[in-house]
Amino acid sequence: MRTLLLLSLALASPLTLAATQCTTADMSQWQDQDTFQAGLKAQGYQISKFKVTKGNCYEIYGFDKDGKKVEIYFDPVSGDAVKSNVER
Repeated sequence: MRTLLLLSLALASPLTLAATQCTTADMSQWQDQDTFQAGLKAQGYQISKFKVTKGNCYEIYGFDKDGKKVEIYFDPVSGDAVKSNVER
């Protein structure tokens, strides 16, 4: 039983560590980072941290217009939110 549990955890681990993939487009097609952030701020977001992830996403940490804490991954080409976590 213990071996089965360890095997299950070992097989599941790579899936839980997989990075969110947003785009495979060349960076020359991405929106300008400063312009993208300015657009989010105009929508009411307060950005505490902005970064480019290994999965080719623009990721923000901060607060939405309602003051809720957010972590959002955006496709840097389309600007669409790919994944988000909003504190309730």
